[in-house]
Amino acid sequence: QVQLVQSGGGLVQPGGSLRLSCVASGFTHPVYAIGWFRQVSGKEREEVSCYFTGDGETLYGDSVKGRFTISRDNAKNAVYLQMNSLTTEDTAVYYCAAGLLRCGSYYYSRYPYEYRSQGTQVTVSS
Repeated sequence: QVQLVQSGGGLVQPGGSLRLSCVASGFTHPVYAIGWFRQVSGKEREEVSCYFTGDGETLYGDSVKGRFTISRDNAKNAVYLQMNSLTTEDTAVYYCAAGLLRCGSYYYSRYPYEYRSQGTQVTVSS
């Protein structure tokens, strides 16, 4: 049983920073994609960042490139999303998500992730 336990999030002022964490457990295969997407009520999911454990490939959504950084701690089976220079446009529910395909399948082909966390609200407001 794959589980993704997410932490972090909350309220931050524009220009501020936040870090999200996600710890994965239950994967029987060491190669998988794990990352983040976000969603605003009534809108489609927006890809934020993805990391493929097989070769370290990372992808970022266009709106977060240069501001957000994904990193991984293999020993802890954890991924982190460092979010800097936050704007009000970054306000959303953020989900940690994972699957057995490469990141591109979720980003470009829009496959649904096989696993996702409960989500956490990130609000950027003054």
